[in-house]
Amino acid sequence: MNCREDCVTAAYIEACLAELDAPKPGNVHRFAPGHGMGLADFVRSAEASAAAIATRGARVGVRIRDAVFATLSAVGQNTNLGIILLCAPLAAAMEVADVALRPALARVLDSLDRADAAYVFSAIAAANPGGLGRATRHDVNAPATTTLLEAMAEAADRDRIARQYVTAYEDIFSLGLPALSTARQRQTYPRWSTLAVYLTYLAAMPDTHILRKFDAATAEAVRREAVVWRDAFAAARDPDGMTGELMEWDAALKAGGINPGTSADLTVATLFASSLSLLRRDNCAATILPSRPKDD
Repeated sequence: MNCREDCVTAAYIEACLAELDAPKPGNVHRFAPGHGMGLADFVRSAEASAAAIATRGARVGVRIRDAVFATLSAVGQNTNLGIILLCAPLAAAMEVADVALRPALARVLDSLDRADAAYVFSAIAAANPGGLGRATRHDVNAPATTTLLEAMAEAADRDRIARQYVTAYEDIFSLGLPALSTARQRQTYPRWSTLAVYLTYLAAMPDTHILRKFDAATAEAVRREAVVWRDAFAAARDPDGMTGELMEWDAALKAGGINPGTSADLTVATLFASSLSLLRRDNCAATILPSRPKDD
């Protein structure tokens, strides 16, 4: 199947914007800024990085490098490295014909080589994400000596985004997409189904962005809080009634500098994967995600 670049571009931007519509505690959204960043930074980042993500025929490493540098040029800081790392292989998988999205993605991931690693290392070093530190093997500040897949395997036990590369996105296909499907059946407004996905990730595993910047105890404490919020949200008849309490938790996390960024990145990738699956099924039909009503 040949899917036009504009379909993938639109799906990517829409996934980024839909994630910003949800009041995700601790993370930037349109209800509240945080961590020195605001909504406009993320909107510009999505728009700036989209063309590189969707470039037809480009290798994954080039997509990632170009998307990161386009973002840095547009907003002057790292706002979306995790999103780019997760979405570039998904976009490339749209160019693999005759199989469903996940098998296509697995082929893309298996093909990642040393050149991809060199491009991605340069992108990560330029983005300089919080808590990056130095590694004894496959340090992004040194020349790549292995394939990108092997480098991701080295980091998979400490970084949930790297883990997706070596599991063919197990968390997204086995956890995020089922949560999104269930939530869409229950929720009228897309923002609430997006929040359900975010809380699902945050409750299921310690967020590795928190883990890198703080420690295991902090990440686990946030995860346990998220379990309570996930269950309460799932039981709520009217999610709007929880907004005030969610914003109190949001403010408390941000006051402590705690940003569940990995959970947010996985949420964007889940929305993107859902849209791409529909595009493959419908041969790049115009409809990508359900329209976001003006529910505020």
